[in-house]
Amino acid sequence: MAWTLETITEGSITSVPGFKAAGVPCGLKKSGAPDLALVVSLSPCVAAAVFTTNLFKAAPVLYDQELVAKNPVGLRGVAINAGVANACTGTQGEQNAAQMAALAGQATGCEADSMMVMSTGVIGQQLPMDKIAAGVQAAAAALGADVAAGHEAARAIMTTDTRPKEHALHVRLDNGTGFTLAGMAKGSGMIHPNMATLLCTLTCDAPVAPVLAQAALREAVDASLNMVTIDGDTSTNDTALLLCNGMASMSLIEEASQEAYMAFRAGLTTLLVELAKDIARDGEGATRFIEITVQGARSREEAKQAAMSVATSSLVKTAIYGRDANWGRILCAVGYSGITLDATKVSLWLGDLQLVRAGEPYDLDETRASEILEQSDITIVVDLGHGESAATVWTSDLSHDYVSINAHYRT
Repeated sequence: MAWTLETITEGSITSVPGFKAAGVPCGLKKSGAPDLALVVSLSPCVAAAVFTTNLFKAAPVLYDQELVAKNPVGLRGVAINAGVANACTGTQGEQNAAQMAALAGQATGCEADSMMVMSTGVIGQQLPMDKIAAGVQAAAAALGADVAAGHEAARAIMTTDTRPKEHALHVRLDNGTGFTLAGMAKGSGMIHPNMATLLCTLTCDAPVAPVLAQAALREAVDASLNMVTIDGDTSTNDTALLLCNGMASMSLIEEASQEAYMAFRAGLTTLLVELAKDIARDGEGATRFIEITVQGARSREEAKQAAMSVATSSLVKTAIYGRDANWGRILCAVGYSGITLDATKVSLWLGDLQLVRAGEPYDLDETRASEILEQSDITIVVDLGHGESAATVWTSDLSHDYVSINAHYRT
């Protein structure tokens, strides 16, 4: 491999040269916690983005889709608010999204139509634009290039999240050049594939052609954010945005055959996988992180379909919450997933304990199973016995707290 990936300890969105960020309170959260973030590049960026497939697309999603298509090489940053989703808000909501973007551009001295917007929170409420305007001004005044400023931005976009999600890494090429990637995300509930299942902002200083930035982001999202599910609900606001300011001292990445492009795609995927796992670990009410691998499938699509069936099974998730090695629920979920299989070829492992071989009980060591289920990270492996393809998805258990959080989300 002609590159190496080096994790930046305690990195943030501002670990990438040429980016500033801030997170401030503007009164959208009842707690008074920070709820508005800005991320701004010192120079125009090549931008790529993926969005929710939910047909009730929030106003900021509609705004961003049009903007990134119109100006993929001239974006400067993004303004993000938590507390109000600005979804299902009609014409007024669309006007508010555009105004929020304009306010962010003016406050940061950026060109017109160069700032994207993201919103997260309660659906069906209009943005209080007086608070947004004040928050944007405060965030612009607080912009910093230090790592701490990035941490503040990551905290400001949280809703039911219990902790920020942020990672950064260096990609070093064998020719001595390299670049930096960083990302922050929010998401704890209403998490399910069909785009990116959350809000995610990614920064990079590599010079990349727009079409390749978009291609790499789509591939990376498919291998990471689209492999997470918490509750089976795809949000109205899902957005993953990549901003590349081209400030790294290296040649333009303009061909998919370049090693630099392969390194860029690999780094982006690695970064997004870490953020995806963070989302699953911090699922609403979660007490266990669950990694489900289906192997021995005829295709990756078939493996993913079966793995997602297990990951979205309320019975599987509650069994793991209850520390009950009820493996029949796992096989049941595989069986109704819609794939074609021969049940006499299927095997199943919980951690390092094989529970099923060739469709029959194998080593039902209840004591060992209980020990495995006491761990914070649970791995499940299903071998279909049909082929060479595999897929891994990530989820969390389903606890009483998930119901409590979502029963009283607005109150």
